[in-house]
Amino acid sequence: MNLAIPNLIDLQTYPLDQPDSPPWQALVQRCRAELDGAGMFELPGFLKAQALAQCVATITPRMANASAEIRRDHNIYFLDRVEGLPEDHPALKKITTINHTLCADQLRDTPLTQVYEWPPFRQFIAATMQLPVLHLMDDELARINVLSYRPGEALNWHFDRSEFTTTLLLQRAGKDGIFQYRRGLRTDTDPNYEGVARMLTGQDPEVISADLTPGALNVFRGRNTAHRVTTVGGDQERLVAVFSLYEKPGVRFTEAENLGFYKRARAFPA
Repeated sequence: MNLAIPNLIDLQTYPLDQPDSPPWQALVQRCRAELDGAGMFELPGFLKAQALAQCVATITPRMANASAEIRRDHNIYFLDRVEGLPEDHPALKKITTINHTLCADQLRDTPLTQVYEWPPFRQFIAATMQLPVLHLMDDELARINVLSYRPGEALNWHFDRSEFTTTLLLQRAGKDGIFQYRRGLRTDTDPNYEGVARMLTGQDPEVISADLTPGALNVFRGRNTAHRVTTVGGDQERLVAVFSLYEKPGVRFTEAENLGFYKRARAFPA
């Protein structure tokens, strides 16, 4: 069932359909200030309750029966080696990420695809990031993902490859599964390996915990900010959607990347 955009997004609180209006500009300025001050912004209740319920009802059985389990032992850089660091350096400590993933071709009939493909959505995200334009990803698997973290699973510490990440929390974990991040841990010119090592051993008091709410849109600067989702407990999985937007058009993953991320290279037929 497709719902009209006003039935999906709370446009009264978040007037994405009125670009350049005073309320839209005020929202953009607020989001920019939060990005500068906290490294992220959150829009609670962005997805309306009916749309959120539809997403969870549709996605939960698919996650149980048709998702790909991804288990990776990695360091915080997701690299086999880092030039200038010995293999036993504490900044290269091995950690484990486990999650289950649904790809964009498994989400075509959900409100997530409608939101992602709605032009004012990416126009708004571009404005908050002070970018002239953002484009949808061409990749039929990677453009939208929903990630599930089941009890005992976690997204471990890492840096993103992209400047920012756009997510929508669909369901809290039964227990824990908290988003944590450490701003300014490194810069483009200073990798701060000793600081990374201290954080990985739990000795960094500047790690921030953000208990996001279901239905909330979150935009996060993750390239130089270490972040993770703590190990999920309780009896309910954590579900989060990830929207991929790029400054240039036509972005696709390689076949090898899709195999690594999703255990398949091509989309299922529509």
